[in-house]
Amino acid sequence: MLKIASYNLHKCRGMTGPHAPLRNLAVIRSLGPDIIALQEVDFRLGAPPEALPRNLIQSETGLVPADIYGTTESSLGWHGQTILMRPHLAEQAVLRRLPLPGLEPRGAVALRLPGLTLIGAHLGLARSSRRAQLARITAQASRIADDHIVMMGDFNEWRDDRGLESLAGFRVVAPGPSWPAPLPRLRLDRMALSTNLHVLETGVFNEAGARDASDHLPIWARIRFP
Repeated sequence: MLKIASYNLHKCRGMTGPHAPLRNLAVIRSLGPDIIALQEVDFRLGAPPEALPRNLIQSETGLVPADIYGTTESSLGWHGQTILMRPHLAEQAVLRRLPLPGLEPRGAVALRLPGLTLIGAHLGLARSSRRAQLARITAQASRIADDHIVMMGDFNEWRDDRGLESLAGFRVVAPGPSWPAPLPRLRLDRMALSTNLHVLETGVFNEAGARDASDHLPIWARIRFP
């Protein structure tokens, strides 16, 4: 059984700033996931430099970031994304980068563990881009993954009846409104899971100052393998 989560950090600036990553780390620590996919972990300008300091992650949360090769030394993620996990899981993890189509530069990260492939994504602002990106992710997942697949992240999709057509073979979970964090109205953050995975609990986390730490609230689920 695993507790998985997804969290858009908004570059650790809360709704309006200032940059305060310890707030986001406190949220992750209180949430207590085994694996969490993060979005917007880097600033956009320059190298780009990390917004979430990697030297604080393990001491503040007990988690470690996945090794992402091909990024700059100053960046934590790829296209602003990374995955944190328990150290014993990191020993078995292999991470791949998945380039995505669309009007903006986007990419997904795929974490492969024995018996489970977890893909973190931050989809585009245009629905046409999101459709193309989900189609690419599901096609790639079928090539690199075994039976157990979880896709999660900021899908940037507020509708339940359109834009998610490529996920027809998955169980789509949107635990509740997650944006904007102070007064959530839209379910932008979602998960899509293989139907053979058992979803035991899901939720939107709003404790430990989460409403102030980012413009998104983290979502989470407890899953069990068959």
